[in-house]
Amino acid sequence: MADQLNLLSDEEVQQFIVNGYINVRADYPDPFHQEVYQQIETVFDEEGNLGNNILPRIPQIGQVYEHPNVKGALTSLLGPGFIMNPHRHCHLNPPGRKGQSWHKDCYVYDHNVRHPRFYWVFGFYYPQDTTEDMGPTGIIPGAHMYKQISDPNPSKTEETELKLCGPAGTVAIVHFDVWHRATENVSDNNRYMLKFQFARQIEPDEPAWDHQGRVWSPGIDDVHPEVSQDVWHWMSGAKTQVEGAGDSAGVDALLTQLSEGTETARLKTGYQLAEIGLPSVPGLIAAMRAETLATLDETEAKTPDNAHGTNPTVGIAAHALSVMGEVAVPALVDALNDEHWWVRAVVANVLGRLGNDAISAESALMGVLDDEHWWVRRNAIESLGMIGVASDNFVERLGKAVGDEDYRVRRNAALALSKIGETGVSAIPQLVVMLDDENRYNRFYATLALRRIGTPEAQEVLLDQLFTSRWCPITTKNNTF
Repeated sequence: MADQLNLLSDEEVQQFIVNGYINVRADYPDPFHQEVYQQIETVFDEEGNLGNNILPRIPQIGQVYEHPNVKGALTSLLGPGFIMNPHRHCHLNPPGRKGQSWHKDCYVYDHNVRHPRFYWVFGFYYPQDTTEDMGPTGIIPGAHMYKQISDPNPSKTEETELKLCGPAGTVAIVHFDVWHRATENVSDNNRYMLKFQFARQIEPDEPAWDHQGRVWSPGIDDVHPEVSQDVWHWMSGAKTQVEGAGDSAGVDALLTQLSEGTETARLKTGYQLAEIGLPSVPGLIAAMRAETLATLDETEAKTPDNAHGTNPTVGIAAHALSVMGEVAVPALVDALNDEHWWVRAVVANVLGRLGNDAISAESALMGVLDDEHWWVRRNAIESLGMIGVASDNFVERLGKAVGDEDYRVRRNAALALSKIGETGVSAIPQLVVMLDDENRYNRFYATLALRRIGTPEAQEVLLDQLFTSRWCPITTKNNTF
């Protein structure tokens, strides 16, 4: 059934880009969702919340995300070969529970930097009919690229809230950086929501949805069309076309505006500077450095948009440089030598966002794989994978990085190996060690890399791991054998 994917249309993809969400439905017969709901009720009553183990405990949940409507939507937005993250959670919102404040989620204890060119999405599944009074997830449509909203306190927020509701089987596919919250449950019913996370594995080189040649015309209001259209072209696999030497008139005035006014206005200014091309680059590099250092204290601060202190939003100048294509690469390569680690980390991230346009930066990024700061090493590894590097030298360095002292570096080394596939065969011994990593998610990424390498040796390791760690979904404290 999952082979017959129902891909999204051009219009649906464009509306997702603008609004940050789309609802689809796993329209299995009602008894299917009723059974899932009852199993969840039993688990919560007898065993409590199982956290990440909710899927092996109730395997039918996996069928929801394999449904042609759901998998088709995920494929449309993330491309073929996307992965289900090992972190998942069943959220119970019982009657009488108050709502949350507005916030953005962390990227499962990794230190990603937020960006409109998205690699992650949520899949929120409701196993029961869900109405507005039951405390569904609320989102602020169109605000996912913003670092700030008017106020995280719902009673003071000026933006319009949308409650994600629907019949049993509804799955809301949501941009990972969306502002969201659980709303107050004023009904008499439990509201369950299964929150799963999915991530892109390959860079877009063509539309992954049912593309019919539609031009950019989402048919809805969009206060940031320059950002949305960039995401659309990136998802379409279009190469960035920025003139090497555009009209330099007005660059200084725009650079001044880059730090003034609302976030909406500054984003618009940033993309205007990106369109000018080469004359904007020196000023944008300087502005990126200034805004990066100015927000250093926020990098790991626990704020509504960075609730765990792990996923900051880069500045507007960095956004602008990341959509300029090849014209920005030489100056960014020079900036990789900056004396401050956070500037180097942001530059490495920007180069990755440029994708294959930054292939000439391979040597420079390889040169910072031994940087003194883990965040620079982490970003350099991630970016080399995004750019598409798969050389023997890179594989050798990834094998070494799998044993890095920092868990985030290890994780992204395994992720890069998973993208490279069989070419990464020489790193199998290091990945075997990583199967016992102290971090639970790193163990998953080690198995993912081994699976994607796919050689007989890698498959044997995986089978040994499976037989050791196999979970029995019907074994509980009341039914031990």
